[in-house]
Amino acid sequence: MLVIALVAAGCSRPTTLQEIRSEGVLHVITRNAPSVYYEGRDGPTGYDYEMVRRFAKDLGVELKVRVADDNSGVLSVIDQDYAHMGLAGLSDRPDFPDHYHTVSNGVEAQSVVVYNRDTERPETIEDLEGQTLHLVSASNHEHQLKQLQAEIEGLQWEVHAGLDAAGILARVESGEYPLAVVSSNELDLNHVFFPMVKSAFSLGEPEDLLWVFPGEQDQTLARAAEDFISELRANGDLAQISERFYGHLDRLNYVGARTFVHHVENRLPKYEELFRDYASSYELDWRLLAAIGYQESHWRPNAVSPTGVRGLMMLTRTTAKHIGIKNRLDVEQSIQGGAKYFTMVHRKVPERIPEPDRTWFALASYNVGWGHVEDARRLTEGGGKDPDRWMDVKEFLPLLTQKEWYSKTRFGYARGHEPVIYVQNIRRYYDFLAWMTEPTEMAEAPQEPWFKDLEGMERIVRPIETNPDGEVRASLPSELGFVPPTL
Repeated sequence: MLVIALVAAGCSRPTTLQEIRSEGVLHVITRNAPSVYYEGRDGPTGYDYEMVRRFAKDLGVELKVRVADDNSGVLSVIDQDYAHMGLAGLSDRPDFPDHYHTVSNGVEAQSVVVYNRDTERPETIEDLEGQTLHLVSASNHEHQLKQLQAEIEGLQWEVHAGLDAAGILARVESGEYPLAVVSSNELDLNHVFFPMVKSAFSLGEPEDLLWVFPGEQDQTLARAAEDFISELRANGDLAQISERFYGHLDRLNYVGARTFVHHVENRLPKYEELFRDYASSYELDWRLLAAIGYQESHWRPNAVSPTGVRGLMMLTRTTAKHIGIKNRLDVEQSIQGGAKYFTMVHRKVPERIPEPDRTWFALASYNVGWGHVEDARRLTEGGGKDPDRWMDVKEFLPLLTQKEWYSKTRFGYARGHEPVIYVQNIRRYYDFLAWMTEPTEMAEAPQEPWFKDLEGMERIVRPIETNPDGEVRASLPSELGFVPPTL
């Protein structure tokens, strides 16, 4: 009997988990969304991506990610068993148990009715009768509405296959869509960017968001994922990841004036001389360099992000290597590196753009990468506005969060709201520092660029290139060119 059992076991098909470990690759299908996956300033990121990256590492295999257009695309790939698992930010549906294995990713969300604040707030589901709700395709919301439609016959909605949650919210913001339904977690991540959007009520109770696995697979991979997430929950790593993506959603739009003043009085004096010295070396205004440092780390020299960006100026390892910084946690090296790198990105901005706009573009590039800034400038020009004027481009940068726009660009999805807020914050900090330190200089904005050629730049930057249109710019090495130093 034992021999027969051993022979039978030897002839059986390997489990899904065994096959993945044998091949050495975990294939994942996902979609672009700040709550799931996107290309950030330091490479791929997002809540689900960070989780699955750690999961693949725990399995000892390589992670390969492909990006679908939307939820329908993710489910289609899973239906055809072309990926081991899918990340789409979806909750359970009545038909899921018959088609997929699922595992909770540690986040709960619910369907929320939102409206434009200039319209009357709906108080109950009955108030929606005769009005049209707008949804993304293959969302968590449609099956809930179908159930409610049995009670409210006049309930109606429209599904928009070409839009994501940010696109829906942008249209509620403008008033084009008076009412919509979005997932609460996506509303949380985007709400600060759409102040005219208000939450009315939820359609149901919070539900777990899921990782989805093909139903044709055995459950060994799903069980391994469930065990892995349970381990993250037990050791506190799950809470840390959640804090990173959901815990500070208001940090991008303001910082308390009292906190800033306190830090100016108690932290800045420790580093002011270094800011002044290295700003002088590169002919920067020291208060601008200090404002960048405050936005990056609140002047904390030992600041470290979960992705390894670190130091007072929050330099990436790649950036530090290329600009000759050996110890990012050394305050002097960090400030020197920040001054040097800002000068480098400043050089990439076309010389025809005058100050201070040229500096605002450089700050946006320092934050999100010059490639995404160029994408936004092209969209600005296509929209009939001036791509060399920051006040115009900052209207188009947020469009890089919406599929209908970023699909037309070279560098794709970006959290385009962040560089806008980043620049605005630094401008506020700079003005405040100027007022606190030398109030008389406030009215005299510098007319000349705040930098000079870097000593030894030739070892870092390729020779100046001239485009067919005559525009001259410096080109960084390909491995550095679009990798900014911040988280």
